Amino acid sequence: MPELPDLAAPVRLHRALLSRGETVAAAESLTAGLFCATLATVAGASATLRGGVVVYATELKTALAGVPADLLAVHGPVSPETAVALADGVRERCGASWGIGLTGVAGPDPVDGHGPGRVYLGISDGRRTDVVELDLAGDRAAVRAAAVAAAMDGLLARLG
Repeated sequence: MPELPDLAAPVRLHRALLSRGETVAAAESLTAGLFCATLATVAGASATLRGGVVVYATELKTALAGVPADLLAVHGPVSPETAVALADGVRERCGASWGIGLTGVAGPDPVDGHGPGRVYLGISDGRRTDVVELDLAGDRAAVRAAAVAAAMDGLLARLG
Protein backbone atom coordinates (compact mmCIF):
# COMPACT_ATOMS: atom_id res chain seq x y z
CA MET A 1 0.00 0.00 0.00
CA PRO A 2 1.53 3.37 -0.97
CA GLU A 3 2.25 5.85 1.75
CA LEU A 4 -0.10 8.84 1.67
CA PRO A 5 1.46 12.30 1.54
CA ASP A 6 1.17 14.70 4.48
CA LEU A 7 -2.55 15.30 4.96
CA ALA A 8 -2.17 19.02 5.72
CA ALA A 9 -1.73 19.80 2.00
CA PRO A 10 -5.03 18.27 0.88
CA VAL A 11 -6.88 20.19 3.59
CA ARG A 12 -5.24 23.45 2.47
CA LEU A 13 -5.98 22.64 -1.17
CA HIS A 14 -9.61 21.79 -0.47
CA ARG A 15 -10.11 25.00 1.51
CA ALA A 16 -8.44 27.13 -1.17
CA LEU A 17 -10.59 25.64 -3.92
CA LEU A 18 -13.73 25.88 -1.80
CA SER A 19 -13.12 29.55 -1.00
CA ARG A 20 -12.92 30.28 -4.74
CA GLY A 21 -15.85 28.05 -5.70
CA GLU A 22 -13.52 25.99 -7.92
CA THR A 23 -12.93 22.31 -8.57
CA VAL A 24 -10.12 20.00 -9.68
CA ALA A 25 -9.80 16.79 -11.69
CA ALA A 26 -6.70 14.68 -12.28
CA ALA A 27 -5.35 12.42 -15.02
CA GLU A 28 -2.86 10.17 -13.27
CA SER A 29 -0.36 7.81 -14.78
CA LEU A 30 2.46 6.98 -12.36
CA THR A 31 0.39 8.01 -9.32
CA ALA A 32 -2.49 5.70 -10.37
CA GLY A 33 -5.20 7.63 -8.51
CA LEU A 34 -3.18 8.64 -5.45
CA PHE A 35 -3.77 12.39 -6.03
CA CYS A 36 -7.55 11.92 -6.05
CA ALA A 37 -7.45 9.43 -3.19
CA THR A 38 -5.39 11.84 -1.09
CA LEU A 39 -7.70 14.79 -1.72
CA ALA A 40 -10.69 12.56 -0.98
CA THR A 41 -9.42 12.02 2.58
CA VAL A 42 -10.69 15.53 3.38
CA ALA A 43 -14.24 15.72 4.71
CA GLY A 44 -16.38 17.52 2.16
CA ALA A 45 -14.00 16.81 -0.73
CA SER A 46 -16.96 16.19 -3.02
CA ALA A 47 -17.39 19.97 -3.20
CA THR A 48 -13.98 20.44 -4.83
CA LEU A 49 -12.89 17.10 -6.33
CA ARG A 50 -14.72 16.49 -9.62
CA GLY A 51 -13.01 13.20 -10.39
CA GLY A 52 -10.13 11.70 -12.23
CA VAL A 53 -8.86 9.03 -14.54
CA VAL A 54 -6.10 6.50 -14.06
CA VAL A 55 -4.27 6.34 -17.37
CA TYR A 56 -1.49 3.92 -16.54
CA ALA A 57 -1.62 2.29 -19.98
CA THR A 58 -0.45 4.56 -22.80
CA GLU A 59 -3.53 4.06 -24.99
CA LEU A 60 -5.78 5.14 -22.11
CA LYS A 61 -4.12 8.55 -22.12
CA THR A 62 -5.86 9.06 -25.47
CA ALA A 63 -9.09 7.17 -24.76
CA LEU A 64 -9.81 8.63 -21.31
CA ALA A 65 -7.91 11.92 -21.08
CA GLY A 66 -7.97 13.03 -24.71
CA VAL A 67 -4.22 13.12 -25.28
CA PRO A 68 -3.75 13.18 -29.07
CA ALA A 69 -2.31 9.89 -30.33
CA ASP A 70 0.11 11.76 -32.59
CA LEU A 71 1.46 13.68 -29.57
CA LEU A 72 2.13 10.38 -27.80
CA ALA A 73 3.77 8.96 -30.94
CA VAL A 74 6.16 11.92 -31.16
CA HIS A 75 6.85 12.71 -27.50
CA GLY A 76 6.00 9.48 -25.68
CA PRO A 77 3.94 8.90 -22.55
CA VAL A 78 6.55 10.47 -20.24
CA SER A 79 7.06 14.03 -21.47
CA PRO A 80 6.17 17.62 -20.68
CA GLU A 81 3.84 17.68 -23.68
CA THR A 82 1.94 14.66 -22.38
CA ALA A 83 1.61 16.21 -18.91
CA VAL A 84 0.10 19.35 -20.47
CA ALA A 85 -2.32 17.34 -22.61
CA LEU A 86 -3.35 15.23 -19.61
CA ALA A 87 -4.08 18.32 -17.51
CA ASP A 88 -6.00 20.06 -20.29
CA GLY A 89 -7.92 16.94 -21.27
CA VAL A 90 -9.04 15.90 -17.80
CA ARG A 91 -10.06 19.45 -16.87
CA GLU A 92 -12.26 19.64 -19.93
CA ARG A 93 -13.66 16.09 -19.77
CA CYS A 94 -14.53 16.32 -16.08
CA GLY A 95 -15.85 19.88 -16.23
CA ALA A 96 -13.40 21.08 -13.58
CA SER A 97 -11.91 24.51 -13.01
CA TRP A 98 -8.44 22.96 -12.75
CA GLY A 99 -6.78 19.95 -14.33
CA ILE A 100 -3.77 18.06 -13.02
CA GLY A 101 -1.74 15.76 -15.27
CA LEU A 102 0.83 13.44 -13.74
CA THR A 103 3.15 11.25 -15.79
CA GLY A 104 6.58 9.86 -15.06
CA VAL A 105 8.65 6.93 -13.91
CA ALA A 106 8.22 5.54 -10.40
CA GLY A 107 10.98 2.96 -10.95
CA PRO A 108 12.84 0.86 -10.35
CA ASP A 109 13.68 0.67 -14.08
CA PRO A 110 13.99 3.47 -16.64
CA VAL A 111 11.19 3.97 -19.19
CA ASP A 112 11.83 5.36 -22.68
CA GLY A 113 15.15 6.86 -21.60
CA HIS A 114 13.75 8.48 -18.44
CA GLY A 115 15.21 7.36 -15.15
CA PRO A 116 13.28 6.55 -12.00
CA GLY A 117 12.01 9.67 -10.30
CA ARG A 118 11.52 11.70 -13.49
CA VAL A 119 8.03 13.19 -13.28
CA TYR A 120 6.18 15.74 -15.37
CA LEU A 121 3.32 17.62 -13.74
CA GLY A 122 0.80 19.64 -15.73
CA ILE A 123 -1.49 22.22 -14.09
CA SER A 124 -4.25 23.71 -16.24
CA ASP A 125 -6.90 26.35 -15.59
CA GLY A 126 -8.13 26.44 -19.19
CA ARG A 127 -6.25 29.63 -20.01
CA ARG A 128 -2.73 28.59 -19.10
CA THR A 129 -1.11 25.24 -18.51
CA ASP A 130 2.12 25.09 -16.56
CA VAL A 131 4.41 22.10 -16.64
CA VAL A 132 6.90 21.22 -13.93
CA GLU A 133 9.75 18.76 -14.39
CA LEU A 134 10.71 16.90 -11.24
CA ASP A 135 13.54 14.54 -10.36
CA LEU A 136 12.38 12.74 -7.22
CA ALA A 137 14.35 10.36 -5.04
CA GLY A 138 13.35 7.17 -3.31
CA ASP A 139 11.53 3.95 -4.00
CA ARG A 140 8.28 3.66 -5.96
CA ALA A 141 6.09 4.66 -3.02
CA ALA A 142 8.27 7.68 -2.19
CA VAL A 143 8.32 8.90 -5.81
CA ARG A 144 4.56 8.57 -6.13
CA ALA A 145 3.89 10.31 -2.80
CA ALA A 146 6.32 13.12 -3.64
CA ALA A 147 4.67 13.57 -7.06
CA VAL A 148 1.26 13.96 -5.39
CA ALA A 149 2.70 16.42 -2.85
CA ALA A 150 4.29 18.43 -5.69
CA ALA A 151 0.99 18.51 -7.57
CA MET A 152 -0.88 19.77 -4.51
CA ASP A 153 1.80 22.35 -3.75
CA GLY A 154 1.88 23.45 -7.39
CA LEU A 155 -1.87 23.92 -7.54
CA LEU A 156 -1.84 25.76 -4.21
CA ALA A 157 0.81 28.12 -5.63
CA ARG A 158 -1.32 28.78 -8.69
CA LEU A 159 -4.35 29.45 -6.50
CA GLY A 160 -2.32 32.05 -4.59
